[in-house]
Amino acid sequence: MSGRKGIQQISEIANGVLDPVLAKRAGINTMLLGMWDEIAGPDFAECTRPEKIKWPRRDAQNDSFVPGTLTIACEGARALFLVHSQDQLIQRLNSVFGFPAVERIKIVQKPVSSSSGRHKRPRALSPDRQEKLDDMITGIESENLRQALRRLGTGVMGRPSKGR
Repeated sequence: MSGRKGIQQISEIANGVLDPVLAKRAGINTMLLGMWDEIAGPDFAECTRPEKIKWPRRDAQNDSFVPGTLTIACEGARALFLVHSQDQLIQRLNSVFGFPAVERIKIVQKPVSSSSGRHKRPRALSPDRQEKLDDMITGIESENLRQALRRLGTGVMGRPSKGR
């Protein structure tokens, strides 16, 4: 957060919205998803994805914490190699959490990356939308930031509208 009152980064807002949903539905948070490439390492970053963490049910508030089971989606034959590396992966996970949060890993074989949808070129904007986008990024001094915002704006504004 910057020194100006009321200014927040988009990532802070998104994490604030997404973390409770992810925690309730899957037992994970955006921190785990964001660090997954580092946790999984170069051998498994592209072919795996954390799906959920399931912790055993506690009967009373004063019951001690019991580590959970992390379900990981893994593509094809890489699952076999992941089985052999799961102890190391559990150690990395627990070091990220700062306590023994995960005791076991459950591996589910399924496709992880969708390369076809990931690199689509955005639609060209209509002249009026292009002008609106150019007006929005006019005051940005940094050329790199302006180009990044232009790509983002083109992707967002170029999507077909649903009921607008």
